[in-house]
Amino acid sequence: MSLASTSLRTTVVARTSAMTNALFVVGGVIFLGALAQIAIPVPGSPVPVTGQTLGVLLIGTSYGAGLGFTTFAVYLLAGIAGAPIFAGQSFGFEKIIGATGGYLIGMLISTYVLGKMAQKQLDRKFITALPSMLIGSLITFSCGIIWLQQVTNQSWSWTFNAGLTPFILGEILKIAIAGTSLPILWRFINRKNA
Repeated sequence: MSLASTSLRTTVVARTSAMTNALFVVGGVIFLGALAQIAIPVPGSPVPVTGQTLGVLLIGTSYGAGLGFTTFAVYLLAGIAGAPIFAGQSFGFEKIIGATGGYLIGMLISTYVLGKMAQKQLDRKFITALPSMLIGSLITFSCGIIWLQQVTNQSWSWTFNAGLTPFILGEILKIAIAGTSLPILWRFINRKNA
């Protein structure tokens, strides 16, 4: 496999097996669950600010499309099955069909898209990593806002004020963290392999 078409995970751990992939999935689910517990309620909104979206940016990009998507899908299934890993240690199918469900589905899509972009090396330079992270966040919030409006049957003005506006500054920070840390890691790896 050429370095050009690999994810950060496959570059760092070149030989993978079903066992190593399973360990990455379990580690990713634990990581996402931990970040989801960083939950700040937003007054007037059923959607809290969480660290989950940072986890999606990092896992989708560093794991690649296939393993990133699988990891987030397992995270969703574990939460549906009763593991208290959604925001505020919540769980259950109602989280998927409720007000926050669109964000969760958007994150699932984002992990795949981010992984595909990373496999095209867009995570390796600041100039491409930052827009990639922005695209991932836009996917998450687009799905979330549309779903939120449908579930709550509120006006679009209310939906944007409850489901997007309070999250903008935090997302900018998360995009900056993910969009700068991955190119720095790639520089380190490239120097080490040179």
